[in-house]
Amino acid sequence: MASFTSSSVLLSLFITLSLLHFSSARKLAESEQPLQFQYHKGPLLTGKISVNLIWYGKFKPSQRAIIADFVTSLSSPRPTTAQPSVATWWKATEKYYNLVNKKTSSPKLALSLGSQILDENYSLGKSLTTNQILRLASKGPQRNAINVVLTSADVAVEGFCSSRCGTHGSSLGARVNGKRYKFAYIWVGNSETQCPGQCAWPFHQPIYGPQNPPLVAPNSDVGLDGMVINVASLLAGTVTNPFGNGYYQGPKEAPLEAASACTGVYGKGAYPGYAGDLLVDPTTGSSYNANGVNGRKYLVPALFDPKTSSCSTLL
Repeated sequence: MASFTSSSVLLSLFITLSLLHFSSARKLAESEQPLQFQYHKGPLLTGKISVNLIWYGKFKPSQRAIIADFVTSLSSPRPTTAQPSVATWWKATEKYYNLVNKKTSSPKLALSLGSQILDENYSLGKSLTTNQILRLASKGPQRNAINVVLTSADVAVEGFCSSRCGTHGSSLGARVNGKRYKFAYIWVGNSETQCPGQCAWPFHQPIYGPQNPPLVAPNSDVGLDGMVINVASLLAGTVTNPFGNGYYQGPKEAPLEAASACTGVYGKGAYPGYAGDLLVDPTTGSSYNANGVNGRKYLVPALFDPKTSSCSTLL
């Protein structure tokens, strides 16, 4: 596992992740001691879960396709996708389930792309609060779902850039047959113009720290490729700690989760200001570490391996 000291805290600015239950973002581990994740006895997401995308603001169809293809890539059959793949990366989350479900027969988690809802007319304005994000998330299907709110580059969101690039949480949904079910949701903002140096690194020059040249974005869109990184991180945190009592390390109010425990790590040899040894497309010069459907290439974060207590990468 890569070890981090307090001097690497600056990386938390690039992809700061926090639960929507909580108001503060967790810094990188400030100790060189191995991280020790704990299971807090709460449920993980299981069974067939649809990932519904709620687009708030102006997004081009080509931009929406980048995220939609990424979600589809999570469950793409291995034979149809070049390796290393997004599906192989996502399979690493099964280690959490294997530890929890040794003596149970809980259905295996299976994510799929669900509904896509467009709100191009800014129904709640261009400056959103945390509660308004929840209102938007509630527009999607709420049973067996993760609703992902994606805000466009011209939308300001409470805490965006100043303390976070995205969040995840849960809420009680509408009554179904007399019962109310919890549903999980995520918010990620497009940082193309507001704070690319924080939330779209390493595809943009960082605002602090080592000023290495930015990498070329694999889908030629700094904002959307940055969003993919945050969506990926938050999906991993959502399924393994959906309700704040699953897998995490540290205090409940500011937990380190499956991906946020490895912030800024994308390949072997990563260190503050350097994403790691990545693949480079010979035609475009773009950097990536995972292949997706429709010939897509993506950069996905390292995931914490609960068995080895280390950050595991595809490369």
